[in-house]
Amino acid sequence: MRGWRRARLTERTKQTATGRTLKLEVPHWPGHLAGQHVDIRLTADDGYQAVRSYSLAAPADGDAKASRIELGIQAAYGGEVSPYLADDLPVGAEVEVKGPLGGWFVWTPQDRGPLLLIAGGSGVVPVMAMLRARLATVSDDPCTLLYSVRAPDEVWYATELDAARDVVSIRRVYTRSAPDGAERPAGRMTERDLLGLSPPTGTRCYVCGPTGFVEHAGALLLTAGYAPGQIRTERFG
Repeated sequence: MRGWRRARLTERTKQTATGRTLKLEVPHWPGHLAGQHVDIRLTADDGYQAVRSYSLAAPADGDAKASRIELGIQAAYGGEVSPYLADDLPVGAEVEVKGPLGGWFVWTPQDRGPLLLIAGGSGVVPVMAMLRARLATVSDDPCTLLYSVRAPDEVWYATELDAARDVVSIRRVYTRSAPDGAERPAGRMTERDLLGLSPPTGTRCYVCGPTGFVEHAGALLLTAGYAPGQIRTERFG
């Protein structure tokens, strides 16, 4: 890993009312693993600097000349950096990035066996990188995504996830407001939501989301029989 690199914003996509994905071109990007993150540094005209960490939303594209990365940005109310990145940074403008960072919460195609991904809200961003990497891999190993959000309009990557249902198992948990016709009423994730997803034996589990969600999901996994060594977590907030 080297120091700071210049990165140019090439595309911004709205995911939710406050969630965005940003695609940036980073010359000489060394590549990364699904689940890793980067630091972004902004420098004001007076020299003041602010640094924040953001997850990579897609695996490396395999094209060294392209040097593209995709990030997920959840604009925090009153935040110093995330609202600017989400809505105000002009396309074509540059920021500085450092990375890739992190080596624990990662998945590679060489990690064989069943894969269980659990995400809460914008915690789906690094999990989406893993899911995309898994979809690009020829494998018969089962893959499941359990995605918890407060309401239908807070689902990230909704169209892409719907299209992936033919290849992987996807289950959504709505905690405050469920759509009409939903089989499950709105409410916090329970052990029942883990039933039939993936057998405890041999399954790799990755959990990402707010601290309270990650702790709750981790406890449910342990109760359901998944061993601590099978569970990797990433939390924020």
